[in-house]
Amino acid sequence: MIPLFDDHPTLRPAVVVWLLIIACALTYLWQASLPHAAQDRIVYSLGVIPAVLFGEAELPAQLRLVPAWASIFTSIFLHGGWLHLIGNMLYLWIFGDNVEDAMGRLRFVVFYLVCGAAAALGQSLAAPDSHVPMVGASGAIAGVLGAYVMLFPRANVTVLIIFVIFIRFVQLPAILVLGVWFALQLMSGAMTPTEGGGVAFFAHIAGFLTGMVLIPFFKDPRIRLFAGPSSRSFAVRRPRDFRRGSVPEAGEWRRRGPWGGPF
Repeated sequence: MIPLFDDHPTLRPAVVVWLLIIACALTYLWQASLPHAAQDRIVYSLGVIPAVLFGEAELPAQLRLVPAWASIFTSIFLHGGWLHLIGNMLYLWIFGDNVEDAMGRLRFVVFYLVCGAAAALGQSLAAPDSHVPMVGASGAIAGVLGAYVMLFPRANVTVLIIFVIFIRFVQLPAILVLGVWFALQLMSGAMTPTEGGGVAFFAHIAGFLTGMVLIPFFKDPRIRLFAGPSSRSFAVRRPRDFRRGSVPEAGEWRRRGPWGGPF
């Protein structure tokens, strides 16, 4: 089940989301341009290594590019491959614009980084002795998903369902799409050994829960939680719009998503 776009409109361009996507893409291009040995060194130098983060181990001097605590943030912009990058950016593109619109750009930056840090700590606490570096934006993006499901659980998300030879586009409520995603993280985390490599499921879980907990404090006060798909109370409008009591015209609403609108 691959999400493609949602139907929840925004009033402001998702500038921060775009900048994050560009930053991650450029960082990956830089990674990919390096020799294989240098790529491995970058992952160890800028990725989160739980044993190093908690002071149980030390990196060789030549790999210490940033303090251990700073790797919590540098790791968010690194990725382990094209599919890793594209999958993360797809979710950020679909769901991030509405969350950014609901809290404003500066608060969204802080929120994104806090969720990313919580995700890294969650995975590290699950395997504190691990020497395997963790990279990727998925923990921070999981926080965005947690915020989205609290803000717009009834928004419709168009997903591509592929099952053997069965391929179909289906509209599903966001709470179902993201609820299934979170349930899969819980099940996978319970069944996957924490000490080895692979997907950092506990980072996803920690990021998602952090986003759910923090969204009431980061959202614009005028926006209510659990807004329906047709509700206009979520819209962040300029103060002068409120003073004159206007309602945005249909042409003012922006449909966001990687394909620009409904399929």
